[in-house]
Amino acid sequence: MVSMTAQAEAGDRGDPGDGPANLAAAAERAVNPLQRLIQGRLSERGWSYGDVARRGGLPRSTVYTLATTRNLVRPPRPATIDGLARGLDLPVSAVRAAAAESTGMHYYDESAPGSARAVPGDQERDLLIASIDELSAEDRRHVAALVESLRNRSGPAADR
Repeated sequence: MVSMTAQAEAGDRGDPGDGPANLAAAAERAVNPLQRLIQGRLSERGWSYGDVARRGGLPRSTVYTLATTRNLVRPPRPATIDGLARGLDLPVSAVRAAAAESTGMHYYDESAPGSARAVPGDQERDLLIASIDELSAEDRRHVAALVESLRNRSGPAADR
C-alpha cells in the first residue's frame, strides 16, 4: 500500500522520466524548436510537465505532447500557445515563433519595428493564412522562402 501511495504522489509530478536529469537528456534528443524551448526551460527551472501545465492552465498531456512530438503538423491553437507561454514564463512571441518554426513555417511578430500592420478583412492575407495548413511541409518552406525574399528586397517595388 505504501508503494501505491508513493506511485500516486510521483504520478502527480508526471512520468518517471519527468525529472530534471531526464529532461536534460530529452532536450538533447529534441529535434524541433518547440521541443528545445520546452525541454530547455524545464531543465533550467527544474520544472515538470505538470508544473508547466498548472502554471499555464493547460492539461499536463498537452504540455507532454508538445514537448515530445517530433513532427508537428500544425502549430498549437493560440490559447494553447498563450497557456504554454504562461506556464514556461516566456514571452508569447517566443513560444509562437518556436511553434511555427517546428511546423516549417516562419513567424514574424507584427509588433516588430518597421513591420506593416495587416488590414482587417484583407482577403489575400486571409486566404494565405487559411491555406497554409493545406500545404506540404516542403511547400510551406518554399512559401516561407518567397516571403522572406519579398521582405528583404529593396527599391520602389518594396514600398507597394
